Amino acid sequence: MRDNPISATIDFECDGVQHGYLRLPYSRNDSAWGAIQIPVTQVKNGDGPSALLTGGNHGDEYEGPLALVELAQTLEAKDVTGRVIILPFMNHPAFMAGTRVSPLDGVNMNRSFPGRPDGTPTQKIADYFQRVLLPLADVVLDFHSGGKTLDFLPFAACHTLDDPDQQARCRAARDAFNAPFSVEMREIDALGMYDDAAETMGKTFVTTELGGGGTATPETAQIARKGVRNLLIHTGILQGQPVTAPSRMLSQDDDRCFHVTNHGGLVDFNVTLGDTLAEGDLIARLWDSQHTGLPPREIRAQMGGIVIARHHPGLAQPGDCLAVLATELT
Repeated sequence: MRDNPISATIDFECDGVQHGYLRLPYSRNDSAWGAIQIPVTQVKNGDGPSALLTGGNHGDEYEGPLALVELAQTLEAKDVTGRVIILPFMNHPAFMAGTRVSPLDGVNMNRSFPGRPDGTPTQKIADYFQRVLLPLADVVLDFHSGGKTLDFLPFAACHTLDDPDQQARCRAARDAFNAPFSVEMREIDALGMYDDAAETMGKTFVTTELGGGGTATPETAQIARKGVRNLLIHTGILQGQPVTAPSRMLSQDDDRCFHVTNHGGLVDFNVTLGDTLAEGDLIARLWDSQHTGLPPREIRAQMGGIVIARHHPGLAQPGDCLAVLATELT
């Protein structure tokens, strides 16, 4: 396999604070010898655990980038035991465009792993993470929120894994993050996800969903800032006492938690985030947006549970996920 074309302007083995770039050559109409430059910060102090912290995997999600640019600016080497690698804008082209996928190739970073060193720009970035950055890490935190098309209860999440020891590590790290909700998360489609790439390597992996609607609120940004420091304390990279509050434990037990519409239309929600539903309860009505005088179609709960996510725009298309439910663990 050929080498990845990305080069780092920092030295991952060097102690201290370094700010630089992952530089990917990218020849284009307005710059024949141009490059994509992904900002990266490393803070390292001797031997110890390594944490890889990423935001902007999708370019329209902002809590992670807000927390990580502040951490990159404020974290000092003297406060660290080990290494912290910070990439607030993992998919920098998508982040600058404010889009879920990269405008350069239309590729979703979080469905591109393990990537390709000879592929599209997004695939090359994924390959660099797969072959260079993930092997450096003991714990991986990848921030997400709902972007422009979903809105979530603020939660930290891990996945159900085959290895019980790894599962226990991921759960402990998720709980240390201490979001208002903590979820055992199910994915509609895990193929090509950064999550799966990290977990397959045996890494301790935590992800989040911290809001949505294509923006961040003061509350969700603060959850991200608090959570990343709590996680670094949990790993032993930082010293101090974590800031914690009660967190409600939720689980997505099977695919019935996803409520997908077969029809498009104007969404008329009957529920909001955090509502508790019984099986059969009305989630939303879909009004035909091409005709008047027609009754709405109803979307009803396939299971009982708490509404943890809702479709964000007021207009849905066939195949859109309108709502996600989870069950509370007691």
